[in-house]
Amino acid sequence: MAPKSSVAGGLALFLLYFNLLHAVHGKGYATTGLTSAQQCRLDRIQASQPTHRIESEGGTTEIWDQKEDQFQCAGVAVIRTTIRPDSLCLPEFMNAPRLAFIERGRGILGITYPGCPETYHSEGQVGSKGRRGEAQDLHQKVQRIRRGDLVAIPEGAVHWCHNDGDEELVAITVVDLNNQANQLDQRLRAFFLAGGQGQSQSGNKWGEGGDTRINVHNIFAAFDEDILAEAYDVPTEIIRNLKRDDGRGFIVNPQKRIKVMVPEEQEKETHFEEQRRGRSSRSRRFSPSWSREGADNGLEETFCTMKMRHNMETKRESDVFSRQAGRLNLVNMNKLPILGWIDMSAERGNLLPNALYSPHWSMTDHRVVYVTGGDAHVQISGSKGQNVFDQRVSQGSVFVIPQFFVTVARAGNNGFEWVSFKTSSQPMQSPLAGYTSVFRALPLQIITNAYQISSREAEELKYNREHQTFLLSPSRK
Repeated sequence: MAPKSSVAGGLALFLLYFNLLHAVHGKGYATTGLTSAQQCRLDRIQASQPTHRIESEGGTTEIWDQKEDQFQCAGVAVIRTTIRPDSLCLPEFMNAPRLAFIERGRGILGITYPGCPETYHSEGQVGSKGRRGEAQDLHQKVQRIRRGDLVAIPEGAVHWCHNDGDEELVAITVVDLNNQANQLDQRLRAFFLAGGQGQSQSGNKWGEGGDTRINVHNIFAAFDEDILAEAYDVPTEIIRNLKRDDGRGFIVNPQKRIKVMVPEEQEKETHFEEQRRGRSSRSRRFSPSWSREGADNGLEETFCTMKMRHNMETKRESDVFSRQAGRLNLVNMNKLPILGWIDMSAERGNLLPNALYSPHWSMTDHRVVYVTGGDAHVQISGSKGQNVFDQRVSQGSVFVIPQFFVTVARAGNNGFEWVSFKTSSQPMQSPLAGYTSVFRALPLQIITNAYQISSREAEELKYNREHQTFLLSPSRK
């Protein structure tokens, strides 16, 4: 038997090797440069509203114009999905990772991965029997989502959503098209496993017009019926249903009641280890090629059971809190580890009436800001000191704050609420006011000479907000 020190050393070496692989080849370390269409030549940024609206039987999909300079600069696409009560958003996947924020409502969400076991048992259809004569259904994990949840969906992962609540479920989604995981072009591409022919607001079929490339039909429509029938070993009549385009769109009203087990309704969940046995060959794609046959390394357990959502409304988890100014809740890879894989993060902010978000810039990422409530006066300064954004934004508006561009915001009389999506899993911001600011780090003589002011005035700049950072209470002056 090998000494414990050797085992520990081998484990440490493996972890180092794995981290190096992730650093060199991982999604969070893109090495490709921006194309000419993506160069951040921003003379003016505008708060915008969706330009495409697609009507389906059970809801609507709204898409912001990808051709806008601000979205080209950030390399993102923005989508707002509204699912009506008891409606189903059909299974689909996209060409890049995305973050979704649940603005309103509740529902159940399924995200599937190849190679992961089916650890959940749900009721089968009435009158149906499983392979073993039991009325049950085996499937991968299903999660409950509610207002304030941030959901991470990796590229190529199939997801579906059912609104089982009594109000509309509204989700705002940002897709990171410039992520290293997307090796296609910088266009939004959605691949649907079912449905088709959603109608746009202008009456055109889904995907026509603009620069939005979304499949009109589901992916099975292109394949030969006989080949699919042989692949699934089923009659061709079933395959025709897979290929059928009935014009309901991609959010539909289910004809049969959906009852899927979610965690809080589960009485007994099959242990993962029992499900993993006999499926090791399906999980080997998550294991290093040099690992011993059948040996456990923890990667498949970590990946298949990884947490996909985090609620951003929890006040006790606020990273910045001020009774006079508001609060900030940052969800990065430390709170939600899967964000390290997709290299994204998000911030939930709440400013009290007339409070300020300190002048600052982001050192690591672009930010896509979606206003969820209230209003604010927001300004953004470019590299030449020019004003590229100077607007009052309100609920439903979207705007981009490019990396290194300096921004400041003052809430209106009704306060200001927002969620910002960031293109880095470990975002870092540098404030210009407060006890963590640049001015606090500078010697007084540097400040006095740089701005030709007195020592007393320099001290005011440096120390007047010494008990606050990022979120600033309204000034008494």
